[in-house]
Amino acid sequence: STMRKRKSADSPHLSTDLSEGKGKLRLKQEVGLISGVSLIAGTMIGSGIFMSPEWVLHHMGSPASSLLIWAACGLLATFGALSYAELGTIIKESGGEYIYILRIFGSFPAFLFAYTSVILVRPAGLAAVCLSFAEYAVAPFYPGCSSPQVVIKCTAAACILLLTIINCLNVRLATSIMNIFTAAKLLALLVIVVGGVVLLAKGQTQSFQNAFQNTTAGIGAVGVAFYQGLWSYDGWNNLNYVTEELKKPEVTLPRAVMIAIPLVTCLYLLVNMSYLAAMTPSEVLSSGAVAVTWGDKVLGSWAWLISLSVALSTFGSSNGTFFSGGRVCYIAAREGHMPDILSMAHVRCLTPSPALLFTSAMSLIMIISGSFTSIVNFFSFIAWFFYGMTISGLLYLKIKKPELPRSYKVPIIIPIIVLMAAVYLVLAPIIDQPQIEILYIVLFIFSGVILYFPLVRLKCHPRFLQRLTLHLQLFLEVAPTTKDAN
Repeated sequence: STMRKRKSADSPHLSTDLSEGKGKLRLKQEVGLISGVSLIAGTMIGSGIFMSPEWVLHHMGSPASSLLIWAACGLLATFGALSYAELGTIIKESGGEYIYILRIFGSFPAFLFAYTSVILVRPAGLAAVCLSFAEYAVAPFYPGCSSPQVVIKCTAAACILLLTIINCLNVRLATSIMNIFTAAKLLALLVIVVGGVVLLAKGQTQSFQNAFQNTTAGIGAVGVAFYQGLWSYDGWNNLNYVTEELKKPEVTLPRAVMIAIPLVTCLYLLVNMSYLAAMTPSEVLSSGAVAVTWGDKVLGSWAWLISLSVALSTFGSSNGTFFSGGRVCYIAAREGHMPDILSMAHVRCLTPSPALLFTSAMSLIMIISGSFTSIVNFFSFIAWFFYGMTISGLLYLKIKKPELPRSYKVPIIIPIIVLMAAVYLVLAPIIDQPQIEILYIVLFIFSGVILYFPLVRLKCHPRFLQRLTLHLQLFLEVAPTTKDAN
C-alpha cells in the first residue's frame, strides 16, 4: 500500500524496532551544537525584529511596556523550548509536535496536525518569509517607488527553488549556509546595538523619560502585541523537528536551547532600545520599516547595509524554516499519514528530497495565488493551539509516566505556565475580536476528518497510486528509510 501501516501509538516510550530495516537508508546525524544554535537563532531572527517593533509599540502605547512584552515573549519562548527539550529526550524522533502528539494522544489528532501543517501552515510561513526577502532584495533596484508585485513574486519563487536545491543536495551544505547567514544577521544586529549604545552614551534618552506613559492595559491589545512579538520569536521549537539528525540529542537539544533563545532575547531587547534611542515613539510608529528608518538616521550614506542585512536575515530564516518544515512532511509520511513516496530519502544525498519538493511546491502555490495573507495573520492561532496540545502531553507524561527514561527534566511549573499562555493566546482573539477567518481555519483543520477515515483508518488506496509511487521512486532515485535508534 502507498500509505504505510500506522505504527502503534499506544505507548509513548518509543522503543524502535530496527529488525525490519537493516538494509534501509537513514538520514545522517550532521547537526552539532553550533549548527543547532544556528538553526534555532537563524530561524528566529527573520524579518520580525526589523518590522514588528512598531506594531508592539502601537498596541502597548509606551516604550517601557513594549520592552516588557519583548522580554515576556523571550521568556515564554524559552519556557516552551525547555519543555520541548524534555519531550525530545523522552521521544527521540524527528517531527516536533507531530511525533509528540502521535505518541501521546494517538493517530487522529496527529493526522490533523500533519494535514494542517504540511498543506497550510509551513508552506504559508515559508512563502511569507520568502516574499519578505524578495521585497528587501529588489527594493534597491526601484528607488523612490514600490517594487512591482510580479518581480517580488518571481524573486520569492527563485528563493524557494534555490533553497530546494540546497536542502536536497546535502544536509551539511544546508547547515553550513545556516551558520554563515546566522553569523551575518547577528553581525547586523550588533551594528544596531552598538549604534544604540553610542546614542545612549551621548544622552539621547528622551524616549525613556516617563516611559510607561500612555500604556494600554486592555486584554485584547496585550494579546495582539504578544502575537506580534512572538512572530519574531517563531522558530524556538525548530530543533525538535530534526532530533534524529542531531549528534547526541540528549545533550545537544537542551544546550542549544539554553544558548540560542536567551541570546536572541537579549539582542531583541538591545535592538529595541537602540531604535528608541535613535527615534521618538511617534517616529517609530510612523516608520514603515523601523530598521531602515534607523539606518537612515544613524548610518547616513551606509544605510543600504541595513536593507542588505534584512535580505540576508530573511533568506537565512527561510532556509531554517524550509530545513525543518520538510521534516514534518517526511516523518508524517513515514508514520503512514502521508503518501509513502514522501517518507523516502535520496539514495546518494541521504536527504528527504520528496518531502522537500512537496513543501516547495505547496509554497510556490501560496506565492502564485497571493491569497495567503489572512492565513499567515492567523498563523499564531493555529500554532499555539497545537503548542498547547503538545505541552499538555508533556504534563501527562510527567504525572502519569514519571518512570520513562529522560536525560533532562524541566520543573513542572514551566510547562504549566506555557500551557496557560497557549490557552490565553488561542482564546484572547476569539473573545476580544471574533473574526470569520478563525472559523475558516477551524473548519480547515477538521476537514482532515474526510481524508483520515478512508485513507488512513480504512486504508482505501487507489491502485494507480502504487504505480505512481514506483515511477516517482525511480525518477527521483529515492528509497525507504528507517528510524535511527538513539
